[in-house]
Amino acid sequence: MHQPKFPPYVTNEAITQLIQSALVEDIGQGPTAGDHSSNAIITARQQGKARCIFKDSGILAGVELAKLVYQVATPELRFHQFLQDGHQPDRGAIVFEVEGLITDILKTERLVLNIMQRMSGIATHTAKLSKLIAHTRCRLLDTRKTTPNFRLAEKWAVVIGGGTNHRFGLYDLVMLKDNHVDYAGGVKAAVTKTKAYLADRNLDLKIEVETRNLAEVVEALEVGGVFRIMLDNMPLDMMREAVRLIDGRAEVEASGGITDQTIAAVAETGVDFISVGALTHQIHSLDISLKAY
Repeated sequence: MHQPKFPPYVTNEAITQLIQSALVEDIGQGPTAGDHSSNAIITARQQGKARCIFKDSGILAGVELAKLVYQVATPELRFHQFLQDGHQPDRGAIVFEVEGLITDILKTERLVLNIMQRMSGIATHTAKLSKLIAHTRCRLLDTRKTTPNFRLAEKWAVVIGGGTNHRFGLYDLVMLKDNHVDYAGGVKAAVTKTKAYLADRNLDLKIEVETRNLAEVVEALEVGGVFRIMLDNMPLDMMREAVRLIDGRAEVEASGGITDQTIAAVAETGVDFISVGALTHQIHSLDISLKAY
């Protein structure tokens, strides 16, 4: 499979699994499987063409993933691409054309549009928030608040929109959140246990810890071994004091209830990152259609 410059988690195996499971969800399995709406009216081997039309305002995302859908699911289709991910098209712009078996075009139509509409919505919102903090050195992060089995596409859309991916899952970064800290008996205990766990298993993973007040920030600094300290739902004055206390000894991330109206002020406190769950879980999908011609 052709592999452009994708994020590292966009592997052939991951893409194939995503596409195949999504098609099974739509087409089914076993003797009753099939796109019966199309099979009932389309002659076998009948050829056709369709255009993908951008009908909204925002950042285009998901074109490369759509291309991969066709490569995996319908390799006989011919794909003619006119616009790239990250482009901001005019309304009515043609993104791509496909031609080949009409049944192939129709069975993949909903999957392709679901991908592009949602990814474009995420990329558009990410670009909007990134612009609001562009006057600072702060970078925008996503979270794990993603649609089950669709995280790959949603995090990819964040990158297209100019954001930065946080950890992909539970396996690639240790992130000690409030419940971990409370169950462990405090920040120091949680970090100490984690360092022992990683050493015992020879795991080379960074440790991030969530803090809710300045006392927990101090604990995280004293115990050591923490590469990033998250400031969770802190008032602006407390964030500024936390940044002063940390003084470059760890990366600083702000999180919790951050909106379009507050994000600039949070970035101006001096934090390195702002994580926003709404990038992927409160999204308006853009209007994109696929039309026969």
